[in-house]
Amino acid sequence: MPEQPGAAQLHQPPARQPLWFLVLYALAWAGGSIAYVPFLTILLPVRVAALAPGEPAILWLSAIAFCGAISASIGHILFGWLSDVTGMRRPWAAMGLALSCVLLLVIPTAGNLRDIVVIVVLWQLGLNMMLAPLAAWGADCVPDCQKGLLGGLLAFAPGLGALAGTLVTIPGLATPDGRLVLVAVAVAAAVIPVLLLGNRTPKRAAPTDAMPAASQQRIRRSAAVRMWAARLLVQVAEAALFSFLYLWLRSIDPAVEDHLTARVFSLVLVLSAPAALLAGRWADRSEHPFLPLVVCTLVAPIGLVGMALAHSVTAGIVSYAIFGFSTSIFLALHSAQTLRTLPDSNRRGRDLGLFNLTNTMPSLVMPWFTLALVPWFGFSGLFLLFAALALVAAALLAGLRANPDSNI
Repeated sequence: MPEQPGAAQLHQPPARQPLWFLVLYALAWAGGSIAYVPFLTILLPVRVAALAPGEPAILWLSAIAFCGAISASIGHILFGWLSDVTGMRRPWAAMGLALSCVLLLVIPTAGNLRDIVVIVVLWQLGLNMMLAPLAAWGADCVPDCQKGLLGGLLAFAPGLGALAGTLVTIPGLATPDGRLVLVAVAVAAAVIPVLLLGNRTPKRAAPTDAMPAASQQRIRRSAAVRMWAARLLVQVAEAALFSFLYLWLRSIDPAVEDHLTARVFSLVLVLSAPAALLAGRWADRSEHPFLPLVVCTLVAPIGLVGMALAHSVTAGIVSYAIFGFSTSIFLALHSAQTLRTLPDSNRRGRDLGLFNLTNTMPSLVMPWFTLALVPWFGFSGLFLLFAALALVAAALLAGLRANPDSNI
C-alpha cells in the first residue's frame, strides 16, 4: 500500500501525530548526523592520513569531500523521486540504512585511497537513500500545526552527531575498525524504531477551506522558491564560517588554539537545540510558522557585523555565538517549515532533494569563494557581505503566509 497521499488528498492535511512518533522520527533523522559526523570529521581523516601522510592527505580529503557532496546531491534527488513514484518511503529508507551501514564496515578492507573514494561515494548514495524518503515521509505524516515542534526536535540532531563522535573515539573503547562498527550500530539503533513503529498511512484530517488548486499551486511554488533561496543565502555564510572560523580567530590573535573553536561550536549546538524547540512550539501555538525564521535572519547579521568589527578574540567569539545560535535555530526550523510549502504532494521526495542542494552546494563552493575574496576584502568585508545576504533572506521570508491553502 502506498505510504504517501495521492493527488485526491491534496487539500486534506494529515491528522496530528502522537509525541512518541515525532520523537522517534527526530531520532531517526539524527541517525544521519550520527552516521556522517564521526565518520567524515574523525574516522575518515584518520584513515586517509594513515594511507597518505602529510600534505597529500589534505588533497585526498578535499577530493573525497567534493565527490561525496556530488554523490549526496544526486542521491537525495534520485531516491526522493523514486520514493515518490513507487509510493513507498520506509522500504527505501530501510534499504538505504542497510547499504550505508554495510559500506561503513567495508571501509577497513580498502587498501588504497582510490578504493576509499569509491566507497565514500557509494556510502553517500546509501545514506541519502535513507534520508531522502525519510524527509518526504515527514512531509506526508506531520501536519502543519506540528511542524514547529518537529523542527525543534530536529535541532538536536547535530548535537547527537557530535556526541557520537566523542563517544566512539574514547581511548580504549574500540579499535579503529571497531569504531566504524559502533557508528553503524548507533545509526541502526536510531533509525530502526521509527521504521518499525511509525504509522504506515497517516489518517487524514477533515478538508480545509482551500483555494482552487491552480491558485494554491502558484502560492506554494512561490513560497517554496522563497524558502529555497533564503536557506541558500544563510548556508553560504554558515559553510564559510564552518571552514574558516579558526583561521579568522587566528588572524585576530595568533595564540588562539584549535580547542577553543571546538568549544565554541559545541556551546552553540548545546544552547540552540532547546531554544529551537521552544521557538518551534511557540510557532505552532501562535500560528506564525515563519516568524521565528525571520527573527533569526535579522539576528544573524548582528553577529556578522560584530565579527566584522571585532578586534579581540572575546568580541569575535561573542559575535560568532550570536550568529551561530541564530542560524542553528533557523536551519532546524526551516527544515520542518519547508515541508508546508512543497507545491506537489506527489513529488515531495524530489522537491526535498532539490532543497538539499542548499546544503551541499555552499559546502562545495564557499571554501574556494572565501579563499578568493579574503585577500582582496579581508574577513571583515566578507562578513559584511554575509550580513547583507542574511537581510535579503529575511525580506524573502517576511511575506510568506502561514497557510498557503487558505483564503485568509
